[in-house]
Amino acid sequence: MLFATKLRSVLYDGERDCHSARQKSPSIQIPFKEESPKRLYSTHPPNTVIRTHQQNTRAISMATSIQEKLKSKNEAYATSFDGAGLALPPAKKYVVVTCMDARIDPAQAFGITLGDAHVIRNAGGNAKDALRSVIISNQLLGTTEIILVKHTGCGMLTFKNEDARGIVEKNLGAEAGKEVSILDFQPFPDLKEAVKSDVEFLRASKVVSDKANISGWVYDVETGKVDQVV
Repeated sequence: MLFATKLRSVLYDGERDCHSARQKSPSIQIPFKEESPKRLYSTHPPNTVIRTHQQNTRAISMATSIQEKLKSKNEAYATSFDGAGLALPPAKKYVVVTCMDARIDPAQAFGITLGDAHVIRNAGGNAKDALRSVIISNQLLGTTEIILVKHTGCGMLTFKNEDARGIVEKNLGAEAGKEVSILDFQPFPDLKEAVKSDVEFLRASKVVSDKANISGWVYDVETGKVDQVV
């Protein structure tokens, strides 16, 4: 009790002193001094892109045409939105793993109604990249079927790891190149074999239920048709 009384007394005296000091002392404003280009180039190579705080702020504050379209289209979408009250777990208890390719519309191509399924997308529809989300879908949210869909004309068929690493280093510099030097971009030379390999990976995984129904497919971007591989 004695300690608490002393503590309150100290806190009160400190607050009173700070308040008094604020009343007596004029506010001090420290002007922002931007580093000159000479200083920047003294620590960075001439061809290095310098991203300052001010540049980032301007980039964030200026809405792009894409952002403007997103807002206008969303306003129209929201006026007739009727998806309120859907349950968190997908109603049909399945998850689709597919590629991020802009030519694929999973909802339309695979007949997915809002609230029915999870859709996980990444470069190549890669099972290893998708595993974290697959685990959450399967173990935490109760999905019982996994449909993996790759597609014709996939960009992952067109390069090797060393190609991607070289492009990153050329575009972004040596530090970026070092960062991706051990990154596996998961390219593949054969489409159907990649589907089979990913399905085998998921079936063998100890973190995916062995009761899950797992199948592998190829979507043709030229015809819109799917073909089951596994």
